[in-house]
Amino acid sequence: MIQTDSKALIATGQRTIKLEAACVEALTTRIDEHFSDACKIMLACEGRIVVTGMGKSGHIGNKIAATLASTGSPAFFVHPGEASHGDLGMITNKDVVLALSNSGTTAEILTILPLIKRMHAPLISMTGAPASILAQTADAHLDVSVAEEACPHGLAPTSSTTAALAMGDALAIALLEARGFSAEDFAISHPGGALGRRLLLKVEDIMHSGDDVPLVGENTLLSQALLVVTEKKLGMTAVIDDNGALLGIFTDGDLRRTLDNNINIQSALVSNVMTPRCKTIRPDVLAAEALAIMEEDKINALIVTDDHNRPIGALNMHDLLRAGVI
Repeated sequence: MIQTDSKALIATGQRTIKLEAACVEALTTRIDEHFSDACKIMLACEGRIVVTGMGKSGHIGNKIAATLASTGSPAFFVHPGEASHGDLGMITNKDVVLALSNSGTTAEILTILPLIKRMHAPLISMTGAPASILAQTADAHLDVSVAEEACPHGLAPTSSTTAALAMGDALAIALLEARGFSAEDFAISHPGGALGRRLLLKVEDIMHSGDDVPLVGENTLLSQALLVVTEKKLGMTAVIDDNGALLGIFTDGDLRRTLDNNINIQSALVSNVMTPRCKTIRPDVLAAEALAIMEEDKINALIVTDDHNRPIGALNMHDLLRAGVI
């Protein structure tokens, strides 16, 4: 009979999360010399990291291969069953094989084990059985054994697959840091979608420049400055001195404060009501950093300046939105 009691469902879900979290926490003591050896083997790899695994371990292996590949360690997944029927030709002696098997006795992996060893491809195993054939045969073994599966029958791979995935992430990030793999490197392998835009786009790629930059001199009447703000449609204008250096910014917010203080728009100078020492940004900075500045300081626009503090561009939150940075 199907149980639909809310308290029971919630309790089961919470128990599962706590149990799997404990299993992952237990892995920290196994990040040791064996882990270091596995990393060094992968870092010395002249080819690719070939990940293999059967069943649920295969699904986890596929994810690990994808994570490695996107973080600077070229990798791909090979199904062990297909490997014994021709796909083993995808593996060379310059590659490193990472084999996943919770039992360490998966028949499909053991079948290709002698062939992997014969071609002298380094082997790293990830199992829940350190005494197994696979673990003992490997050049480096990673112990991902768990106290118990979250499945109450101890049958469905749950805690064990979570532990294997976490160990794979630990490998990937350790290799990433060892290689000095940067955010820009990451972006190059993720050019599509929001992630690529956030990591590749720079301020100079999306800023308004040339005649589109709102600029007024410090002795400009506020009424004239408002015309520039309206014409350029960025909700602000930069205020500069006679040498073209930035003095401040006048925004919609400054206009509201001006009106609240009953200042005469027709006679006031923009320099008297502007915001001095405003936030600026350089053109070669990531657009995502411009977003962070705007959010932190609760502002909607930034002036882009050169080495001499002269305005060369401007952008606002709408520009970031259109570029997909937000």
